[in-house]
Amino acid sequence: MKSLLVIKPSSLGDIVHALQVVQTLARAQPTCRITWVVRERFAGLVQAAPFVHEIIIFRRRDGWRVFLGLLRTLRQRQFDAVWDLQGLLRSGLMTAAVRSPAKWGRADAREGAGLFYHHRVARPAGHGPHHALDILQEFLRVAGVTPRVDFPLELRAGPRFIWQDFFGDDPLKTFVIFTDSRGAEKQWTHFDELTALIFNLIPGSRVVWCAGQATQPKLAVPAARFLNLTGCPLAEMIALVRQPATFIGNDSGPMHLSAASGNRVLAIFGPTSPQRFGPFPLTAEKHRAVEAPGGQLARLEAATVFAALNELLARR
Repeated sequence: MKSLLVIKPSSLGDIVHALQVVQTLARAQPTCRITWVVRERFAGLVQAAPFVHEIIIFRRRDGWRVFLGLLRTLRQRQFDAVWDLQGLLRSGLMTAAVRSPAKWGRADAREGAGLFYHHRVARPAGHGPHHALDILQEFLRVAGVTPRVDFPLELRAGPRFIWQDFFGDDPLKTFVIFTDSRGAEKQWTHFDELTALIFNLIPGSRVVWCAGQATQPKLAVPAARFLNLTGCPLAEMIALVRQPATFIGNDSGPMHLSAASGNRVLAIFGPTSPQRFGPFPLTAEKHRAVEAPGGQLARLEAATVFAALNELLARR
């Protein structure tokens, strides 16, 4: 295969998983030229991958006229293969527009996207539950590559931020806490209490809060050992969660990126399944998920999360 079009416009965690799969392909087939359709919001992350040669921007918020223009652009391109890793109507239409003898899509595609594929990629063997990344790895088989994920995800260094000097110490005592999630039902609300436990019980600890939504801690924090980067732009958040540290956070895209970067990750789960959406692979020594009783995050106490954190830090 000399050329591949990857269609995976969003979201952050899904793109991280797709990059991990495509990195494996690129290492197995280094002469393959890889083009990627991605939303402008996530373009910087895909551009940072040295194995992606070209991106095509999908401006989702600009309406149907702009989308039709994108389809016209795609209609002028030809690839040896297309992988629709999104599996929705828009990505199916993009797949239909491209000239290619091999259009592959997800077995679980929705909104009629499957009508535009030549082939559907089978789900992993067994009853599951299957992790989202296990499902995407099956695309490697159609290229003759044995499914696997290499760590870390290789990305070019981005711009330097003034706060990066904060990360010069031991990653086991530096904590990036992501307080956000895409849905309110997946947001744990006891990060203040957890932060207090870290400062009080882990000598020399340093903590960074980050989130898309700006927030203020409701506790007194030692100024030299705490950074509040909540409300920062996405590009800065991406750089932040890639820093060598121990990541703590909800089920979220930044959690997956930190895990892919090789960090220790403690992921907090409520209604969603860590077997399907936890840090991959969940069996890794660096990865740990803590589940709320009955899937209700309101019932998950800070002391329980801190105990899970201590267990993770003790692993070697």
